Amino acid sequence: MLSLLDDYDHENLDKNSLSKRKATYPELSEYQEVIKSMRSDFESGVFGKEKDRRFESSIARISKGFGELDFYPILEEKATTLFYLIAKNHGFVDSNKRITAACFLLFFKSNDLLNSSEGISVISNDALASLTLFIASSKPEEMDMVKKLVISGLNRNRI
Repeated sequence: MLSLLDDYDHENLDKNSLSKRKATYPELSEYQEVIKSMRSDFESGVFGKEKDRRFESSIARISKGFGELDFYPILEEKATTLFYLIAKNHGFVDSNKRITAACFLLFFKSNDLLNSSEGISVISNDALASLTLFIASSKPEEMDMVKKLVISGLNRNRI
């Protein structure tokens, strides 16, 4: 992991990700089911209550393009953009960070990216929590760097 820190210092983060196959997009209802299943663990009366359509917009954005151009052509970039958008768009009254992490995992799992070729999870619970807090506290102008850092870490754990 020290090489990732060195690459960050030298602005040499991975520009591409490893997975260049077509994405599987969970339906909005699948994301909502994950959120619903979390309510009993984090009951607050407003857990997972959507403010408006920001959550739906975040999910829809990763599948967009223009003609044949896919705005996010790589799976890890789609996943990381989803991660970033849900965290930063604050689509929920409460528990935005927990929901963000769960939705990221759903997308990753749906695209068979959750485990390395040896069957080991590419992201630990602690790393997921740290990345979620890192993204949530980042500045909007740091979005590209944040996404590259997350993709670089994921790439190195998938090998």
